[in-house]
This record gives sequence, structure tokens and C-alpha cells, in this order.
Amino acid sequence: MKKASTTKKEAEPEEASPSERIDAKIEELGDWRGETLARVRAIIREADPEVEETWKWRGVPVWEHAGIICTGETYKAVVKLTFAKGASVEDPTGLFNSSLEGNTRRAIDIRQGEEINEAALKALVQAAVALNTARKPASKKASA
Repeated sequence: MKKASTTKKEAEPEEASPSERIDAKIEELGDWRGETLARVRAIIREADPEVEETWKWRGVPVWEHAGIICTGETYKAVVKLTFAKGASVEDPTGLFNSSLEGNTRRAIDIRQGEEINEAALKALVQAAVALNTARKPASKKASA
């Protein structure tokens, strides 16, 4: 019995790594949204092998590299990839289709049955990483 208790405790969300939490979220969804989230996650990892997965705002998968690249929110009708600095990233294929009115973020809403333009998504991820890594703030302590 104690062994089962230990296993249960290890599996609790508070104890899980961000990647394990994302795995659990995908499994919990168990439908097209989970499949879509898993697919975009794989594309993001292919686009940036150094990406760091984090878990924020009580249940949102986040991919980071020198800052937030994008989040992966799941709703009833869409899986939404929100790029934190999307307004500053070129989108030649027009992949961004949501949150277009703001000055900072841009998002991609993926609906059930929609194909994902993998090459375009990889290019957006790589452009977001390039933007994040190019904008390193100067440290005041570094000059001291």
C-alpha cells in the first residue's frame, strides 16, 4: 500500500516537471485537441532543440528560449498558440489568424481537422527565438 501511495504522490501535478505536466495535459484531453497540442509541441521542439518547456498560469504549457516563444492553450473549439512577441515576427505565409489587433502578441487558432503548416510554424518559432536572443538587455552590474 505504501508503494501505491508513493507512486501517486510522484504523479501529482505539484511534483511533476513542466514536461510531465504537458504530457499529462495531452493525455487528459484525449481528443483532437490533445493530438494537436502534441503535434505542435513536436514541431516546436524540432524547430528549436534548445527550447525549454515551462508550465504557467495554472495550467498553460509555455515554450521558452531566452524568453517566452509561445504558449499552448486549449479551448473547446481551438488549440491556440500565442506568440508573446508575434507582432514583431514576420509571418510571410499568414499563419497568424488571431489576436491580430494588438501591438505585441499574435496567435494561431487551430481548429479540429485543420492541417498545420509545419514549415511555416517552424519558421515562426525560429524567428521568435532569434528575436528573443537578439534582445538581451544590458546588465548594469556587468559594467561594474
